[in-house]
Amino acid sequence: MTEKLHFTQKNSSLDLNNAQPSNAYKLKELIFSKELSFIMEAHNGLSAKIVEEEGFKAVWASGLSISTSLGLRDRNEVSWTQVVDVLEYMADSINIPILVDGDTGHGDFNNVRRFVKKLGQRKIGGVCIEDKQFPKTNSFLGENQLLASIPYFVGKIKAAVDTRDDENFCIVARTESLISGFGMAETLKRAEAYHLAGADAILVHSKKSTAEEISKFMNEWDNRCPVVIVPTKYFNTPVSLFEDMGVSTVIWANHNLRSAITSMRETTRQIYLEKSINSAEKNIASLDEVFSLVNMDEIESAERKYSA
Repeated sequence: MTEKLHFTQKNSSLDLNNAQPSNAYKLKELIFSKELSFIMEAHNGLSAKIVEEEGFKAVWASGLSISTSLGLRDRNEVSWTQVVDVLEYMADSINIPILVDGDTGHGDFNNVRRFVKKLGQRKIGGVCIEDKQFPKTNSFLGENQLLASIPYFVGKIKAAVDTRDDENFCIVARTESLISGFGMAETLKRAEAYHLAGADAILVHSKKSTAEEISKFMNEWDNRCPVVIVPTKYFNTPVSLFEDMGVSTVIWANHNLRSAITSMRETTRQIYLEKSINSAEKNIASLDEVFSLVNMDEIESAERKYSA
């Protein structure tokens, strides 16, 4: 098993208001942990709360999931300001860090600077930006998608590094070169350039049905910095294999959204056909659970405290 790189803790990332580690600190510690880490997708405040309650230590704010939940395509149809609005609700709902799917950074280096600044203001833990061209298209659509040049994307990474107001705010550089058919040599070249530009971790993406490409990359990469993967297509691969490779972090990237679609469609169809909610009632969350997720007890307590 390849040993993971370890994160050296720094007091500079403590939240001085309550002497607690910042979200950036917590996320970076997770990515640099000696153990394989897992991050679960969420796309709004409710799903983020569920991710936290079920035990995950961080949330993946998926671009695909946020776009789809708003009825839009994963092609930068949602503006970065709309993304930040959703993230604010998510961050307010939970006490675990968020790693944001930042697509291409929503434009050039200046858009990246604005985006990172706003993420920091909302106490987001980190951002992942990818080396495709703006506007991006989802990785699993089509073939041979165009990539940004290495110097152009390196500029985005440097802009993100220079803009973050917490030195532990995580910059994850995502290379799409395997997805786009550029091969292993180009992927390694890009990953090394992004690492040298200041990226804290590299996300290497593959849409093969096995983890063969990931395994080859890890052998060549030799633990230069943490590697993050998204095994959406190679879901049959045992987690133990990722551990043996020395992978840092696994992102389960879109499964809350997809399960919600299935559940909502089944419930809606059943109620439509039966013209009744009687059968559906036993398969859905109780109202007590709904109220619990949004901490309704707190407002009742506050009303007793503050109301005349």
